[in-house]
Amino acid sequence: MGAYDDLMAREREAQALAQVAGRLGWDQETMMPRGAAEQRAEESGAMQAVLHGRRVDPARGDLLAAAQAEVEASDAVAQAQLRHIRRDYERAMRVPGALAVALARLTSRAQGKWAEARAADDYAAFAPVLAEVVRLKREEAAALADGGDLYDALLQDYEPGMGAARLDAMFAEMRPRLVALRGIALEREWPKLEGRFDSAAQLRLSQKLAQVFGYDLNRGRLDLAVHPFSSGSGDDVRITTRVSETDPFNCFYSTIHEVGHACYEQGIDPTYRVTPLGQGVSMGVHESQSRIYENQLGRSRAFCGWLYGQMRDAFGDFGIADADGFYRAVNRVHRGYIRTEADEVQYNLHVMLRYDLERALIAGNLSVGDLEAAWNDRFAADFGTPVERASDGVLQDVHWSVGLFGYFPTYSLGNLYAGCLHAALRNAVPRLDAQLEQGDLAEATAWLRENVQQHGGLFEPAEVIARACGAEPEAEPLLAYLDAKFGALTG
Repeated sequence: MGAYDDLMAREREAQALAQVAGRLGWDQETMMPRGAAEQRAEESGAMQAVLHGRRVDPARGDLLAAAQAEVEASDAVAQAQLRHIRRDYERAMRVPGALAVALARLTSRAQGKWAEARAADDYAAFAPVLAEVVRLKREEAAALADGGDLYDALLQDYEPGMGAARLDAMFAEMRPRLVALRGIALEREWPKLEGRFDSAAQLRLSQKLAQVFGYDLNRGRLDLAVHPFSSGSGDDVRITTRVSETDPFNCFYSTIHEVGHACYEQGIDPTYRVTPLGQGVSMGVHESQSRIYENQLGRSRAFCGWLYGQMRDAFGDFGIADADGFYRAVNRVHRGYIRTEADEVQYNLHVMLRYDLERALIAGNLSVGDLEAAWNDRFAADFGTPVERASDGVLQDVHWSVGLFGYFPTYSLGNLYAGCLHAALRNAVPRLDAQLEQGDLAEATAWLRENVQQHGGLFEPAEVIARACGAEPEAEPLLAYLDAKFGALTG
């Protein structure tokens, strides 16, 4: 298969360069000097120019056509590689190179502007650069959509095959039950951690949690960032967390969440490394791993019993009398502004707010100048609390500054997928709770690695979940899990 082998050699080089570009982003979030933002924007733009040039090279198209003619239909791996390359090539050919480079430069600069504006609670300082990001993303969406829906075109970068109509139906099914459950939960009293928790001790326990959940620190590292994230694939997968001395759960569960992402990347079949199959197939499937690690496993009653003991060892008596009280504190349902700190009941309602607003921005029905007011009005209507600071509202997430329009709904897709996977995992590992009580995640994470993670991009997103669970993904397993868990917690 001469053409296929030549094509894959080119793709491996491109994938390696993309990993280097991703490392620039990791460095910008963790270690880069603050004064280097403008230069980093130039560096990111230069890398994007090289990558885009390779993606649209006519020789790539010629090799793709030749490879498609010589690869046997029965070769599932080669066919999957070609599927990803073809999708990427066709999308890249629609986006002018100058636009791709301009977006890379702008979003690198906008990320720094967002961080400054967030620290100052000053949306007006960020709005001009965000307006430019939205303008360029609309231009990119128009090029990709080829006359179709702009938002659907952007969704394909994060969840291939998904469309806004399906998301609307999913959210319409979920919202009433989530709102009803929230109403009951908010009427109850929930214990809350009080006091201060040493930052260094939090990071030590975070390192332990990362390893308990299977993160290989020989092929990764744990650092601090404003917004926790995971970066890389294969043998270099890095995660970040953040520390608040008054809220150690923020640190611990951010770490577990990002470990879910990282273990997905580390768990992919090594023969796919540095190829189109050597990374998570979609952000929804990716999020399913982070959410099942964080919530169904990490916030379970069984695991909370083990974590309570670890907290006592690390911090002594911290005001929670027993493991049952600790479990309630971990799963406390409370009014709050921040998506990443939201409880399981309300998290998807935060996502729905962002989804509706970003759709309106891309459709041209909402201006960047009106975005902050629209956010505040919607938040007050959905959550019953006025937003007083931009860092608690429109500036809390990094996503729009770096152009990730279409990304937010994959968080809820990940929750939906995680609900399906959790039900299947419970059937496959009947002693799961006994293992979690001992802080033993080995069998649970091995099941996820075997049934989801190892496949990388071999199958389409929905097929990954269907193969693991024996049924097409749907919202009911997640909703049933939440009803049962919080029904018990609220009596």
